[in-house]
Amino acid sequence: MVTFSFREYGENLGTRPLGKRVREQLMPLLEQDERVVLDFTGVNVVSNSFADECIAKLLLTMPLSELKSRTTFRGLNPIASESVLTALQRRHIALA
Repeated sequence: MVTFSFREYGENLGTRPLGKRVREQLMPLLEQDERVVLDFTGVNVVSNSFADECIAKLLLTMPLSELKSRTTFRGLNPIASESVLTALQRRHIALA
């Protein structure tokens, strides 16, 4: 298992350009056979835009079931968790 720390990108993750940059750095880890821990420990805010661009757009490259099997989340506070969950749900529905 490998850990991807979102805290390295700031305490407040809020823009689409940042979300794209982080997703591009996350993708090579997801392409390996190891499970990836998406660690949000120390992150205060995850905007809907960042969550969609960074996390939900992963659904453009793999189905939700595969994303679930390849990742696990750690350290999301309730507000950030809601942003990530909402972005994943919206993107999943849009792709269905």
